[in-house]
Amino acid sequence: MKKGKVFSLGIQHVLAMYAGAVIVPLIVGGALKLSPEQLAYLVAIDLLTCGLATILQVWQNRFFGVGLPVVLGCTFTAVGPMIAIGGQYGMSAIYGAIIAAGLFVVIFAGAFGKILKLFPPIVTGTVVTIIGITLIPVAIKDMAGGAGSETFGSAQNLLLSFGVLGFILFLYRFSKGFIRSVSILIGLIAGTVASASMGLVDFTPVLKASWVHMPKPFYFGVPTFEAGAILTMILVSTVSLIESTGVFMALGKICDRSLTPKDLTKGYRGEGLAIILGGIFNAFPYTTYSQNVGLVQLSGVKSKQVIYVAGGMLVFLGLIPKVAALTTLIPTPVMGGAMVAMFGMVFASGIKMLSEVNLAKQENLLIIACSVGMGLGVTVEPELFSKLPESVQILTENGIVAGSLMAILLNLLFNARAAKVTVPQLQKTQKEVVHPQ
Repeated sequence: MKKGKVFSLGIQHVLAMYAGAVIVPLIVGGALKLSPEQLAYLVAIDLLTCGLATILQVWQNRFFGVGLPVVLGCTFTAVGPMIAIGGQYGMSAIYGAIIAAGLFVVIFAGAFGKILKLFPPIVTGTVVTIIGITLIPVAIKDMAGGAGSETFGSAQNLLLSFGVLGFILFLYRFSKGFIRSVSILIGLIAGTVASASMGLVDFTPVLKASWVHMPKPFYFGVPTFEAGAILTMILVSTVSLIESTGVFMALGKICDRSLTPKDLTKGYRGEGLAIILGGIFNAFPYTTYSQNVGLVQLSGVKSKQVIYVAGGMLVFLGLIPKVAALTTLIPTPVMGGAMVAMFGMVFASGIKMLSEVNLAKQENLLIIACSVGMGLGVTVEPELFSKLPESVQILTENGIVAGSLMAILLNLLFNARAAKVTVPQLQKTQKEVVHPQ
């Protein structure tokens, strides 16, 4: 394959995942009130770590790496939990939880097939639905200008946010292929340009940002380890691995390769190493992006060489703070308009998973009802279990954990005698999971 073609295909893969790669740090950093300099670093280090994580997973060896043309990026299912952990324990606890979750995945990669039995579609669908529901209020507040903003709810903010949302929907409706896959990124660019024409964009962070920097481990401080935060991140990582299983199986079919349990174990271990890397460099937990699978199928190019190039590009971009600083220029209402579509897709992904469940069974409806109700209830009223012992509060202080545990326990109660979950079943139920990046 010619170098020019490899390079152009690598750029396509970067563009397909770029929106998700930069929006997650912008959302999390904005919610945790990071300074413009910290936010630019978070975006830059995320791009760099996405590249390193991708290369680790594509590079197949005897210990890790699935060896398929996959691209890794930060998972949207971690956004809500990271904001909650950061708000309660601080930034250091986020990265302690990410490192611990990564170690869990690496250590138990070989036995993960057994853990999957606790996460059939009714459980994973419920967990993703809860995460989507808890994220929507963040998007709505940003549409109005962000919590605490002096212009909260102004006509100007609403015009920008709904204009961006409408433009994204327009692109989805009237475009196809690659343009449609990057419609959110195009919508953000268009919204930022419109904001700049209205004098709402401050270019100071870009002017102040340096051209080159080196990554700094533990940039936000030495990680701390909180049991509740770790449990939350382990649940998030488990759900991500289940989604990745479907992506691996789908890519295996596209590449005419039959994946063995050993291949899957190395894929899980590679993802665990990527998560640890994210914790060390104070970035994010990482997962396999499904939209890049669509690009492999669309282009018909299955070469790992293209993905190595894409990973190298991400590492290069992550070393240039000015590129990262450009993304921090996106005004809050513009981000909010795009977030409604993205977080809504998280919720819709949960509903899609649940559509694979036999909803004619009243037991399954009860599992979903109680689990979603508990997850949403604890999120709305976090003091519900405040009088219980601290050892119990570890399992109840976070709505996502409370709802997830409720789904696991109720599924065991009502469906313990159901047929065992197999990898082919997981492929059927998970391969079409839509990441909203």
